[in-house]
Amino acid sequence: MNGLTLALTIPFAGTVLGAAFVFLMRDTMSGTLQRTLLGFASGVMVAAAVWSLLIPSIEMAGGDGISSVLPAALGLLSGMGFLLLIDMLIPHLHPGEDKPEGPRSHLSRTSMLALAVTIHNIPEGMAVGVVIASMLQGGIGITAASALAVSLGIAIQNIPEGAIISMPLRSEGNSRMKSFGIGALSGLVEPIGSIAIILLASTLQPVLPFLLAFAAGSMLYVVVEELIPEASQGEHSNLGTIGFAAGFVLMMVLDVVLG
Repeated sequence: MNGLTLALTIPFAGTVLGAAFVFLMRDTMSGTLQRTLLGFASGVMVAAAVWSLLIPSIEMAGGDGISSVLPAALGLLSGMGFLLLIDMLIPHLHPGEDKPEGPRSHLSRTSMLALAVTIHNIPEGMAVGVVIASMLQGGIGITAASALAVSLGIAIQNIPEGAIISMPLRSEGNSRMKSFGIGALSGLVEPIGSIAIILLASTLQPVLPFLLAFAAGSMLYVVVEELIPEASQGEHSNLGTIGFAAGFVLMMVLDVVLG
């Protein structure tokens, strides 16, 4: 039980730690640092999607030929479609942008900034939950160490994400404490989503291969649609590429060594 609690809370702790950077840094984050951190977060998420979610999904499905990969393929496309739908239905504003996305609303810029990072955290919470659920159900290739690796990897990339949301909130004129509070609370969706999936684990067991790939597709949508484009803006975009490589390798090593 202690290990389960640890796996659920580590990612949220990463977000809280990152949001606390608002107390240590100036009111704005340099574009160079932000691009590097976005690239790093992208690398972690892509590696987690491949090594921790898609490969176990295919292994768990079993079978031969198309039947072995069909749940993974359908799950990945469904996960991307799910995040696309959320992107279209929820008004949100990405850090550094002036024009909100989604439907028109009367929400403040602070609220829409918080919603943007909360959307990012949805697939991460799903990923942790479905990996833990697969581990509890005795899923092929999913061990307690594998679940911990996913949780730890997401926590590591949540640190820069927490900073990236709290710093723009500060730039919008909010106090450091309020910026920290909103940034930290945006990570609550992760343990809540994880717990919801775990509680449904016995019912969802037949479709766990699909759900693993669904979480992977959701994460990849965030990476391709938002993180990589933001990391490539402005000068020295190669720093985002270097950050991506570092994040990917780190998550790959964590999954292989701990898994």
